[in-house]
Amino acid sequence: MTSASDAARSYSREYGARFQQELFELLRIPSLSGDPARAGDVRRAAEWLAAHMRGLGLANVQVMETAGHPVVYGEWLGAGPQRPTLLVYGHYDVVPAELADGWRTDPFEPVVKDGRIYARGATDDKGQLFIHVKALEAYLQTSGAAPVNVKFLIEGEEEVSSPNLRPFIEANLELLKADVCVISDSSMRAIEEPAITHSLRGMTYIELEVQGPTDDLHSGFWGGATHNPALALVEILGKLYNPDHTIAVPGFYDDVVPLTPAERAMIAKNPLSEEQFKQATGVPATWGDANYTIRERVSARPTLDINGMWSGWSGPGPKTIIPARAGAKLSSRLVGNQNPHTIFQQLKRYIESITPPTVRVDVRLLTTGEPALIPFDLPEMQAAARAYELGWGHTPVFTRGGGSIPVVADFYNLMRIPVVMMGYGLDDDGLHAPNESYSIEMFQRGIETAIVYLEQLAQLPRQSRG
Repeated sequence: MTSASDAARSYSREYGARFQQELFELLRIPSLSGDPARAGDVRRAAEWLAAHMRGLGLANVQVMETAGHPVVYGEWLGAGPQRPTLLVYGHYDVVPAELADGWRTDPFEPVVKDGRIYARGATDDKGQLFIHVKALEAYLQTSGAAPVNVKFLIEGEEEVSSPNLRPFIEANLELLKADVCVISDSSMRAIEEPAITHSLRGMTYIELEVQGPTDDLHSGFWGGATHNPALALVEILGKLYNPDHTIAVPGFYDDVVPLTPAERAMIAKNPLSEEQFKQATGVPATWGDANYTIRERVSARPTLDINGMWSGWSGPGPKTIIPARAGAKLSSRLVGNQNPHTIFQQLKRYIESITPPTVRVDVRLLTTGEPALIPFDLPEMQAAARAYELGWGHTPVFTRGGGSIPVVADFYNLMRIPVVMMGYGLDDDGLHAPNESYSIEMFQRGIETAIVYLEQLAQLPRQSRG
């Protein structure tokens, strides 16, 4: 490695304690994007990030408005036009967290225990995005320059499916122009097994409502001749899957890109046994399409899940009614090359076709996200692998992620640049759960790996970056 990256890594270790305290300041801001009452806090987090980046010497730092929460942008272009430009994406918003949810400490007052930082957003995604900010700082403070140009795009609506990000990207393509994008919002199974995610699932999220009578009915007067909407809902939901646990919706799998032997071999390098799955989830046994391994099922295959159901009376004591309505929320995780809107139409047609004539059904689309499938043999991907080897200390595996980050497909499709998902979290960090935490060692290793990645990008032949 060059002396510049060595110096930057030494700096990051020397000032690691300060980096943590600065991260704590950001974690204390309850930037809940889904809660209108917290809009002021969301903006406060954006302003904090902007002020911090200005203090590090970044230029053109802006808190840019969208139709919802703002985007934070900043850039350092001191490497010059002959060097590549890296676009760093992250998000500063978080999901709700309250002590009543099972948190052992205040979720917005970071605490350190057993080498881990406990706070909402510690791993998803404030801690991981801050890694890249500190990596750039380390270069600027030691060498006065980074080996490549760096732009930051940090949004405040990822946890509500980024409804305003694609329009923002489309309106700012020239501002965001880059050779490669890096995102750190994913995880690995163990610290010795770093993972580079080259595929993410997309999303079709729907809500369906079944209506029977005009109003709730007395079950003694009308029961036996009225098709209970709650029962009809259960009957509909029960037909979504075949006995072999495949999805019964006609055409659902038509556009799925088959897994190649090479891809299956790559996935097999990061196996997930039934015992590991049971231990991680608490379920008594695994479930799903037996033609695919557990790891393939949770990352490389599409799904259809019931996320919530409601109907009738659920309060204390009896209330003998036939409810007028019943409803459910369903999400479908999609893989390449499934189209979220095509899947919605297929779900809608199928649900309508299996709805009994004794009730009415309304199927509504709530949100979508496109899947992303990026070749893992691209030079920018292989540069990331070398960065893990040199900065993290272990050779990574290329893996498929089961979750959804809609912006990955947006960057790949709109900007035509590789998107490298360099995760610095652990699978059991508890993102979205009570007592979310982040390993201090992972935070430090992440900064050093991000430092090395900038160096590795600078060494790529220019033509490989497009």
